[in-house]
Amino acid sequence: MTLLQIMADSDATDIRLRTSDPAVIAAELNRRGVDFDRWPILETLDATTATDDILAEYAGRIEELNADGRFKFIDLARIHPDAADPEWPAKAAGARGKFLAEHRHAEDEVRFFAAGRGCFYLHLGDEVLATVCEAGDLVSVPAGTLHWFDMGTEPEFVAVRFFEEEDGWIGDFSGNTIGERFPTLDELVVTS
Repeated sequence: MTLLQIMADSDATDIRLRTSDPAVIAAELNRRGVDFDRWPILETLDATTATDDILAEYAGRIEELNADGRFKFIDLARIHPDAADPEWPAKAAGARGKFLAEHRHAEDEVRFFAAGRGCFYLHLGDEVLATVCEAGDLVSVPAGTLHWFDMGTEPEFVAVRFFEEEDGWIGDFSGNTIGERFPTLDELVVTS
């Protein structure tokens, strides 16, 4: 379930808004300069669907989003549990840990979730907006926005990523441990 929970940045228990209504989510994010949209979900998509097939299915939407040609690199990020791999828990924890610290990017961070889920935590002024994105959600975190990302303890998602520069994903970490004081993705969705 797509979800937006807005909290005071000084107190995660000070919940100012919690909603799963996509129209309200879009309005609240757009009001703060964050683009949010919904694209159709591919019913045939699963962990084995080839990257080229996914990008081809969404080619029209991708071309529309990139009509000005600013995104030079468009690819797919995917992570899927593998019970047959004894190293999977460590790999999952490592992948998750890379993005839990607050950081910013020099360019917009644009992601379309074709499958699965993840949560962007946007630190905007005196608020933290926990934005749980699921299949069909597109979010664009503006350049310079302090944020962190949680893919959960059992990460599973397929996301189309849009970059202006080849190294656009490199984060500038703030050193703030704010993310440690807020509910994780797993905690947010359990209380839904």
